[in-house]
Amino acid sequence: MISPKIQTAINDQINAEFWSAYLYLSMAMNFESKGHAGVANWFRIQFREEQAHAEILINYLNQRGGRVVLAPIAAVETEWATPLAAFEATLEHEQKVTSLINNLFALAEEEKDYATRDRLAWFVSEQVEEEDNCRQLIDKYRLIADNGMGLYMLDQELATRTYAAPSPLSTAE
Repeated sequence: MISPKIQTAINDQINAEFWSAYLYLSMAMNFESKGHAGVANWFRIQFREEQAHAEILINYLNQRGGRVVLAPIAAVETEWATPLAAFEATLEHEQKVTSLINNLFALAEEEKDYATRDRLAWFVSEQVEEEDNCRQLIDKYRLIADNGMGLYMLDQELATRTYAAPSPLSTAE
């Protein structure tokens, strides 16, 4: 059985992951409406990844005999002027998520809940990847600046991104 303190913290993180998914879907819709199909695709994939992150935590909490309690999802922004602005906001958001995951990991250590700590280790590594991906895209957009052909080519590159289920989901069932 999982401790009530850890259960509450994981439920909070589940909500944060769903909020992240909602944010990224909002970004996808913003750029889809502006003709940036590749950027929209990138954020749609990000939306699916965040849903998967929530599902991993849901499955884990259920495996440990805990209870998942879904909370309302707060409103998100709906407008970003440029892809660069959206990716800068994404990096800032992912840094916040990293902090949430680190705090949850520290709580698991404090509670001597090594199973939870081990599950969260995957999320710690995932956050390094998330932040790095954002930084790389920000660097590319800054390098391109307002070059129309460069923006077109990067949008085409982002259109090729595909979804792959995270490894904890592929082994969960």
